Amino acid sequence: MKKVILFVLLINACNLFSQVNKGTLTFIPNGYVFYEAYSGDLNKDGLKDSVIIIKGTDKAKFVEVENRGILNRNRRGILVLFNKKTHYELVTKNLACFSSENEDGGVYFPPDLSFEIKKGNLYVQYGHGRYGYWSYTFRHQNANFELIGYDNQSGGPITESVTSINFSTKTKIEKKNTNYGTEGAEEVFKTTTKKIKINQLIKLSEIKDFDELNMYSY
Repeated sequence: MKKVILFVLLINACNLFSQVNKGTLTFIPNGYVFYEAYSGDLNKDGLKDSVIIIKGTDKAKFVEVENRGILNRNRRGILVLFNKKTHYELVTKNLACFSSENEDGGVYFPPDLSFEIKKGNLYVQYGHGRYGYWSYTFRHQNANFELIGYDNQSGGPITESVTSINFSTKTKIEKKNTNYGTEGAEEVFKTTTKKIKINQLIKLSEIKDFDELNMYSY
């Protein structure tokens, strides 16, 4: 079992290392391996910064599942590195804020986790196929990456609702399909805008588990 686990980790690492600047790999702490990488300008200085997704290697969290083989259910984390031309600088880290990609989704498949860097912002995105998506927007400010936006679309083949929260302006916009559940009906949305109360922005480095972030409380 141990040899199989080590072989799986080695193969995955070899396949993925070719996708990333080797200088960023030295920031991966002991007990973790490289999972995937994204690049883009996060502080608007014209240089491509790096976002490294890492994954734990605790052997106790490797499980054998019928019809699926051996699955690594260690959690995933994130390292954000600024490009300083001659070297990289670790700006933010969170070692275990994302669940494993091999979690049991129960009746539904677990959502796909992806990342995007655009216009200086870092987007953490969850896609649930035809059931919708949700996305968190982070911006580097106050010496950390703070949550400045949240977007959600829910429903099946027909959209049930769309929610957008701007934490910087403390504004929440909700669009609800008034014809949802009516077969063959055109999507007609009722829009509601309201102010939210928030004393302090959420920091990426302090999130224990993205699955437990409650955006419905705003």
